[in-house]
Amino acid sequence: MKGENNILITSAGQRVALLRAFQRELKELFPESKVYAVDMNPTFSPACQIADGYASICKATDENYPQALLEQCLQWGVKLIVPTIDTELLMLAKHQRLFLDKGITPVVSSLAFVQQCRDKRLTNTFFREKGIEVPVSIDKTRPTFPLLIKPYNGSLSKDIFVIRKADELTDYHLNNPDLLFMEYIDPKMHDEYTVDAYYNRNGDLKCAVPRKRIFVRAGEINKGITEKNVLVPFVTKHLAHIEGAKGCLTMQFFLNRTTKQVIAIEINPRFGGGFPLSYAAGANYPKFLIEEYLLGKEIPANNNWEDHLLMLRYDEAVFVSHYE
Repeated sequence: MKGENNILITSAGQRVALLRAFQRELKELFPESKVYAVDMNPTFSPACQIADGYASICKATDENYPQALLEQCLQWGVKLIVPTIDTELLMLAKHQRLFLDKGITPVVSSLAFVQQCRDKRLTNTFFREKGIEVPVSIDKTRPTFPLLIKPYNGSLSKDIFVIRKADELTDYHLNNPDLLFMEYIDPKMHDEYTVDAYYNRNGDLKCAVPRKRIFVRAGEINKGITEKNVLVPFVTKHLAHIEGAKGCLTMQFFLNRTTKQVIAIEINPRFGGGFPLSYAAGANYPKFLIEEYLLGKEIPANNNWEDHLLMLRYDEAVFVSHYE
């Protein structure tokens, strides 16, 4: 497999659409190359089942994970690693050199930037330094209502509480040091958007696609629509360059329907679960990554994606023959 330009999707899970996008774009440029996948339990991973090959691997938080992942990459001739979950990002950022020394590029931002994104307290500081508003922090000893409680390092909408009156606060809320108290952004007055943004290896913004989150299930967009709205020039103005950013970043914003005030919520420095909508609209980030990191091309600024493309997701099955 020496000399091949294979790609590895890690923690593949149910990322079938993302994996197929990479298969499609890779085979256009390198017909003989393959897209592989790893997961803790690949037998029950739909994405692993449709990959060109798969393997089981330990948790990303396991101390043996970096070496295990490297050995798998060398076995398959992998040149590009695409992580999909938050817990992998810190590990890959810390151990980038281990892979780069073997000619393998993890598509992961710098350790400093990943740490900023993982800790929402640091993320808020980052946004403020960029001149972007964030939800107002609330003193838990003198709360005003309604308020929102969320963990500073959480994901997948876990441990998020909307508190409308004092008697809804519990000891768990008040004594848990991992929880942040902040103003509640009223969904009757605001729309929630994810912006899929592509940053080149120098941290320069090349494409930004806002998609409105119409309906969310288990923390992931189920129904959404792309919109060329005020968020495009807003992100271009305030976030044209992010030191250490690389590849696809998903940014969360609230947009006031009347005033058009923008409030930033978080950044995830990886592909989000709703990226297939941006891809279908023409934001071809898998191709950008292949061209930039496997062909050495410069990625031009791109705003040529479809406005008002609606995505309506549904469950689909992958069938595995002769399972025992």
